[in-house]
Amino acid sequence: MINDSGTAPIKVGVLNDLAAAPSTDITAGGGVEHYLRVAIDEVRAAGRLDRDVELIAAYGLGLPRGTAAAVEHAYAELVAQDVLVIVGPAIGDNALVATPLADAARVPTIHWAGTGKARSEWMFHLQVGSHEDEATVLVRRIIATGARRVGLVYDRSPIGKRYAAYLESECEVHGLEITGRRTVSPVVTDASTEVGAVAATSPDALVYLGLGLSGRAVATAKRAAGWDVPAYMNSAGMFGHSPEVGADLDGWTYVDMYSDTNTTFAALRERLGPDHAPERAGSSPAYGYDLGQLVAEGLARAPELTREGVRDGLELIKWVPAVEGHEGTMLSFGTQDRGALHGRYLVLRRWEQGRSVEV
Repeated sequence: MINDSGTAPIKVGVLNDLAAAPSTDITAGGGVEHYLRVAIDEVRAAGRLDRDVELIAAYGLGLPRGTAAAVEHAYAELVAQDVLVIVGPAIGDNALVATPLADAARVPTIHWAGTGKARSEWMFHLQVGSHEDEATVLVRRIIATGARRVGLVYDRSPIGKRYAAYLESECEVHGLEITGRRTVSPVVTDASTEVGAVAATSPDALVYLGLGLSGRAVATAKRAAGWDVPAYMNSAGMFGHSPEVGADLDGWTYVDMYSDTNTTFAALRERLGPDHAPERAGSSPAYGYDLGQLVAEGLARAPELTREGVRDGLELIKWVPAVEGHEGTMLSFGTQDRGALHGRYLVLRRWEQGRSVEV
């Protein structure tokens, strides 16, 4: 459609693999489009984009609750609507599904899952967590508390297995013993048997790794068993931003994507107002706005408004201050660099009486 200025809008696809239909739940990807729009509009207002940007959403409930086919259909729907760039998926399993689709369609795509394995010529990656890096942050924290024996529960899925492989490697490097391992379904609601089996090995600390839908079950099983050891969780702990989940994760240390001392995040909160503070919106303002920065900068820097041009524009993004992470974290891509966040982008936090407190 041609607008009043006589120019066609730039079409940006948003692939939501967390829901089968629109939702306002922050754990279902609701709110990301809002922050995409905020960042894009700021670049447009600065005169760096000469036409409107239209966000086109497609929904396909992907793994583990849905299917890979739903993601494939949603991706194809966006490609058919002539979008120049696609944002999503959000879950690692589905990012792996979408990567060959991006390469086949030659559409620049930015997923915001945790897997660095889902990167390619056409698939870019904004890390919202990291299957590969979080183990380093968690193990160093565990060592700092004096623990030397770790019990591990992880999802029986590509996400969980990848997290576990990196944790086991990091434990070996630092001399931590994994006393017991158990896997759980990524959608399990009762993990008492698995948690009990790990507790029987007498570890000094418990670690859960996975997408997070089963993390609540692991946490409630630990509490029900009266097992009082320090507990750690990967970025699955971000599900605690839903109040009913956060109460069950009380006392757990986890990885999140925002720091209270990041001045770029503080400035964004000031612009957006109290309704978008982490206490109400969780981490979504941080990663949603950074996604928007990447899209807007890729479009503004594109030598031409084609799919190949936008891919080239994304590669030109260098040292843009990130809302995510600790102070000094930067957004950058490059010719063979598809990971957006550079610096200390993973932040340790702890759930304390329904509040997320930076460690």
